Amino acid sequence: MAHCMAEYQMALHKAVRIPVGNALLNGDLQVPEDASGVVLFADGSGSSRNSPRNRFLAEAIREAGMGTLLFDLLTQAEEPRDALTCSLRFDIPWLARRLVGITAWVENQPEIHGLKVGYCGASTGTAAALMAAAELGHRVAAVVSRGGRPDLAGEVLPRVMAPTLLIVGGYDETIMFLNEEAYEKLPFVKNFRIVPGATHLFDEPGKLEQVAQLTAHWFGRHMGPRFRQEVSP
Repeated sequence: MAHCMAEYQMALHKAVRIPVGNALLNGDLQVPEDASGVVLFADGSGSSRNSPRNRFLAEAIREAGMGTLLFDLLTQAEEPRDALTCSLRFDIPWLARRLVGITAWVENQPEIHGLKVGYCGASTGTAAALMAAAELGHRVAAVVSRGGRPDLAGEVLPRVMAPTLLIVGGYDETIMFLNEEAYEKLPFVKNFRIVPGATHLFDEPGKLEQVAQLTAHWFGRHMGPRFRQEVSP
């Protein structure tokens, strides 16, 4: 994974504790100066806030002029239970409700109030993001899925109004099939991109960089002033 020097000025960078229901979720909020929006990362399992892949994509999004909120959808107490049973990561309505709560928290923060909100999903977090987007309507400006499970959003897919980009690896055949089925059910602005030669985690040289470029361009096109004149991915 190649890393580049960030050229933007950071207006806000802080660790946050997000109250949602009875839970307190750990997060990392970074917002460049003159940001046009904030992208929330939704990953269905584990400490996604510390995921190297999520942090790499977040850097690309910030370079495109938007803020990022990396957070753990599960608390430290919930993670061991989920690691044994996978019961929480596959409870899509429960994850979606939690994401709706996090979105409301973002909208109420004085420093970023009024910025557009987007979702970057992976794994079952993609389904939660799409379910939350269906509920929140125009409050969600764009959604990107990286090797996710949009099919698990089921019957709410036709209600998703946010422009949605689905990205899968060319060698990830099962996930590709599930994404193709879900893509057909999305009603509005959408795109489906296959990264040739990539497996599920995009670990091959240069593949995550391709995902980062596609992701940053999609959010830039639908959430901010940058890249509006670019050819859409």
